[in-house]
Amino acid sequence: MKYAYFPGCKIPHHLPEYGQSVQAMCAALDIELIPLEFSCCGWPMRHENELASIYAAVRNFVIANDAGLPIFTPCKCCFGHLKYAESRLAENADIAAQVRELLARDGLSFSRETAIFHMLTVLDEQVGAENLRKRAAKPLTGVKVACHYGCHALRPGNVTNFDDPLAPTVFERLMQAIGADTLDWDLRLECCGYPLRGRDNTISEALMRKKLAGAAASGADVLATACTYCQLQFDRERDALPAGDSARMAPPAVLVSQLVGVALGLDKRELGLDGNHIPWEWSGF
Repeated sequence: MKYAYFPGCKIPHHLPEYGQSVQAMCAALDIELIPLEFSCCGWPMRHENELASIYAAVRNFVIANDAGLPIFTPCKCCFGHLKYAESRLAENADIAAQVRELLARDGLSFSRETAIFHMLTVLDEQVGAENLRKRAAKPLTGVKVACHYGCHALRPGNVTNFDDPLAPTVFERLMQAIGADTLDWDLRLECCGYPLRGRDNTISEALMRKKLAGAAASGADVLATACTYCQLQFDRERDALPAGDSARMAPPAVLVSQLVGVALGLDKRELGLDGNHIPWEWSGF
C-alpha cells in the first residue's frame, strides 16, 4: 500500500503528534506514505473565493497524479474539501474550464481523476478490521471509547462518499477491532465547533463544552478523534480553560492513530502521546 501523504497545513505546525503517530502507525502496518510538495487543500478560503479554493485542491491533484499515487490524508477538513473540489469540477463545466485555464498559466494540466482517501477508510478497507484484530499485540480491553466522527467527512454524504452520513460505523468497527468498547452517544456526528474559532469563540466554546459533557455522560474513558480540527478543539483549546474548569475533567481526546498504535504495541513516545495536552492515563501503558 503506497499513498501520497497529505497532512494539510495544521498538522506539521499545530498538531505534530498527529503526524508522528500516523507515520508510526502506518509504518507498523506496511502502509507507505510518500511526502510530496503539496500546498493548502483550499478549505480555509472556500467561503471567500470558491474558485481559488478549488484551484488549490486541483493543483494538489496534479501533484499526486504526476507521482502516480492516490492521496491519503488524516485530516477530515482536507478530505472533505478535496472531495468537494472533485465534485464541483464534475458538476460545473464553467468552474472546470476556469481551473484548467489557471493550471495552464502555471504550465500544468489535469486530465484524470485522483483517488482521495481518509485514513479511516484506508484502515478499514485496505488493512481491514480482522487484520487489525490479529495484529493487536496490546488490545484496549475494557477501554470505553466515544468515537467523534468529524463532520467534514460525513457531509454532504453524496460528495464525500465516506460512510452513511446519518449512521456511520467505520470508526466503531476499527475501535472494536483493537479491543475497545465503543459507546453510542448522541453527539458523535455533530460539529466540534473548531471551525468557528476566530469568528465566534463563544459559540465554539459552547459546542466544545456540550460535546465534552456528552462524552463524559456516556461513560467514556476516551474521546477518540480522527480529525486535526477536532483534536485541536478537544485537546489544545480545552487546555486553555482555567484550572479546575469542569470541562477539563471530561474524557481526554486521543487520536485514532495513537489508539491503534498503542494496540499494535508501539511505544507511547513514538506515538506522540506525551504531546497531548490533556493526558490519557491508562493502566495498560
